[in-house]
Amino acid sequence: MILSSERTKANVLGVSIDAVDMNQALGYIKDELASDRKGYICFTGVHGVMEAQRSSEVADIFAGATLVAPDGMPTVWVGRHQGHKGMQRVTGPDLMLEMLKREEFRDRTHFFCGGREGVARELQCQLLERFPGVKIVGTYTPPFGPMSASDESTLIEAVKLLRPDVVWVGISTPKQERFMKRYLPMLDTRLMFGVGAAFDYHTGRISDCAEWIKRCGLQWLHRLLQDPRNLWRRYLRNNPAFLYAIALQLTGVRTYRPAPSKGQATTMPSVAPSMAESRG
Repeated sequence: MILSSERTKANVLGVSIDAVDMNQALGYIKDELASDRKGYICFTGVHGVMEAQRSSEVADIFAGATLVAPDGMPTVWVGRHQGHKGMQRVTGPDLMLEMLKREEFRDRTHFFCGGREGVARELQCQLLERFPGVKIVGTYTPPFGPMSASDESTLIEAVKLLRPDVVWVGISTPKQERFMKRYLPMLDTRLMFGVGAAFDYHTGRISDCAEWIKRCGLQWLHRLLQDPRNLWRRYLRNNPAFLYAIALQLTGVRTYRPAPSKGQATTMPSVAPSMAESRG
């Protein structure tokens, strides 16, 4: 098994991003699920990298991830410039579907956490129809604001009863990264994945763009045109700042040192198996 600290990584403004393609990422995840460790998986592009620039807490969360996949062509281009020629774009929504449809993950159980009210349950129904035999054991919709003690108890008890192998967290960056870091030790699960807008993509609330648009690094523009009111500030704040900072890094004017890897090594607790009905 290749440990997180031993894998090849790209340095994107000090964020260590695994230099993987889809099959490599799935291979690492398969190994992690077969181990007795717990961890969380991040997918980061320009938005996540810039959040890490502004917050040492977010930077530390990425450093503590089991895997940080390159979600966005700019991170891939930087990685290839650094010599990682096989690095490819691996997004949360795409990897989610790959895991649900591949035979090697067929026995794994899944729990959806995120989205607006009713979205996670709708996603569950659609994916059960799309992938017969997939084991989606439950859903939970967290509040828009901070989790109350009652909210936390509801989530923890639901996961304790259902004991899913995987919890898919569909919120937004950096909220979902903070969410995974906080709740991983409390939840009886193996891996948590922060997949952003995957729930909205897979229920049709957000339309996907053509593959050539993604390869050109313009998926952000496609998203912006669909939801300019909510996204224009994010892209105006992040994109120019990223271009300026990455130019400094790639030309050697400024050095961005990656935070020391703090990959999760928490072992699974010994808990007797139990069964429960799916709950929202």
